[in-house]
Amino acid sequence: MAKGKVTFDQERCKGCGLCVSVCPVKIIFLDSEVMNNKGYNVATVKEVDKCIGCASCGLMCPDGVITVERY
Repeated sequence: MAKGKVTFDQERCKGCGLCVSVCPVKIIFLDSEVMNNKGYNVATVKEVDKCIGCASCGLMCPDGVITVERY
């Protein structure tokens, strides 16, 4: 199975949650304890080692804040 690494430009994230809804391994969540400079709760990853590099989150993000690396 492929492995991946997902990162977010948290200052540009609007906290829409679309990436959360499409993640097949359910590792993305909106962090209720972290806000960016615009006041949005930002998307982040728990258990990054479980990322499969599918890039569904990056394709769904309307603001292009997600980078997915595959290895």
